[in-house]
Amino acid sequence: GCSRRGLRGVDQALEEAIETLIAERPGGSICPSEAARRVDSDDWRSLKEPARMAARRLWYAGRVRILQRNRSIDPDAMRGPVRLAAPKSGPYDGRA
Repeated sequence: GCSRRGLRGVDQALEEAIETLIAERPGGSICPSEAARRVDSDDWRSLKEPARMAARRLWYAGRVRILQRNRSIDPDAMRGPVRLAAPKSGPYDGRA
């Protein structure tokens, strides 16, 4: 669960990769597996579920939107493929 104190390095790296990838694609969306690939290009498949968990944490922090069929969904409704995008009025608006 989410009760553990600190995040493992890989979990933190996944969160950072998600936010970086979203920032690189203003107005676009990314697949969680893209973050997994960026963190570990050799063993990214083992990070697919951790990447989804990272997306869930970022959603609860208000830092991403989770999309399914182009609709924003609650992370508890995550079934099958999802996309991640910046929040509607997110940290990426109006940056230099």
